[in-house]
Amino acid sequence: MSLSRRSFFTLTSGLSVLGLTTFATRSWGQAAPPLPYAIAGADAFPQQDPSLVKDAVAASHGNFARIRELVEKQPAMARASIDWGYGDWETCIDAAAHVGNKPIADFLLTYGARPTLFSAAMMGQLDVVKAMVAARPGIQRTLGPHGITLMSHAKAGGADAAAVVQFLASLGDADTPAPTQPLAPADRDALVGKYVYGAGPRDFFMVDVLRDVLGIDRPNSPARRLLLHTGNLTFFPSGVPTAKIAFLRDGGKVTQLTLADPNVMLTAKRT
Repeated sequence: MSLSRRSFFTLTSGLSVLGLTTFATRSWGQAAPPLPYAIAGADAFPQQDPSLVKDAVAASHGNFARIRELVEKQPAMARASIDWGYGDWETCIDAAAHVGNKPIADFLLTYGARPTLFSAAMMGQLDVVKAMVAARPGIQRTLGPHGITLMSHAKAGGADAAAVVQFLASLGDADTPAPTQPLAPADRDALVGKYVYGAGPRDFFMVDVLRDVLGIDRPNSPARRLLLHTGNLTFFPSGVPTAKIAFLRDGGKVTQLTLADPNVMLTAKRT
């Protein structure tokens, strides 16, 4: 392909708006020069490195030094979000909000984090919470990451959010978690095992009990999820009441699990 002198300057003038003129004039007709530094998370580039995203959200719960280091290096990290599993999404400011870490929340907002109803409740922003409830009646029943209620976020804000706690209490339904049913220890323990759904090295789930709590995990997944019982050996993974994990018992032995959200996604056989 050939370009006239006039066409070339038209092209590079447009690129200059994007700050790419130097790159265009250096690399036109040449192989791109090597990057001057290694890109973390190269497989995901130009998306942010998934491992750093996970680190940022985790740090936003309480490690101010680490989240400051990450955000000052890449300001967009203040808006980082991770799916901990099954659609349990959490942003950095979500993390700070449900543990009541106002200094981290303030820092994230300074760098462009998007405020939410939950962060407003934790930070004691009564007018914001009232306005959102008025605009969308019933929104106070919306659950945050991990299924944490709006009232819990307000209580995490301590004295600064006391007025929000009082307002939400007057509504009567801002502290209602997804309903669960008790599970007998014998039934819980009977579910422990490996459930395989494919031939790949990661095509299985492990169901286990840690500190008397039933959980499910998959190799190299972001986090182990708790299993919350809704009855008849049907559960939802923590933070995602719409997802269902049902276990089948055949002749007194649990033989498989089925994951649906809401349609069946897979069936895994117990080994």
